[in-house]
Amino acid sequence: MNFSSERIELKREVDAIQIPSGDTVKLPAGLQVMITQNLGGTYTVATDFGLARITSKDADALGLDDESAAKEKVAVEDGDLEGAVWSMLKQVYDPEIPVNIVDLGLVYDCHLEEQENAGTVVSVKMTLTAPGCGMGPTIAADAQSRIMTLDDIEEAKVELVWDPPWNQDMISEEGKMKLGLI
Repeated sequence: MNFSSERIELKREVDAIQIPSGDTVKLPAGLQVMITQNLGGTYTVATDFGLARITSKDADALGLDDESAAKEKVAVEDGDLEGAVWSMLKQVYDPEIPVNIVDLGLVYDCHLEEQENAGTVVSVKMTLTAPGCGMGPTIAADAQSRIMTLDDIEEAKVELVWDPPWNQDMISEEGKMKLGLI
């Protein structure tokens, strides 16, 4: 979805996450915001006080329809559960960068383990572009939530790790193209 640079008045008070601190804030009704990004089921908005992230369930506060609707379990096609997990991870975005966490090179490991009579447990190790980023727990929770939408997933564990340190060489070719690096 493309957005113009026009300001929108919030229709109601809304919970948001301040970027990059990760602190929860309440944005008051009537506040003027500008949508800068809508990827992965969230809206990044610019305010006079900086950036904040609003979830799609609160899209009505922006005067928009909730495009994500209720999240139902997603059936896995062709029995490729691992491929489906990676596909879900590609739907998670850093709120400041218009590239998904996989193409940014933030996902270091993804392991699936089938449990006897209990579905599959997914363990993901990921990092951030900067160790001090307060959005880490939020991005990890987004990844976990996306994975849990898949049928046959019993549990998803997403761990933030710092070794090896992330660098721009880890960005995929597709990610570099989106960022204008090649």
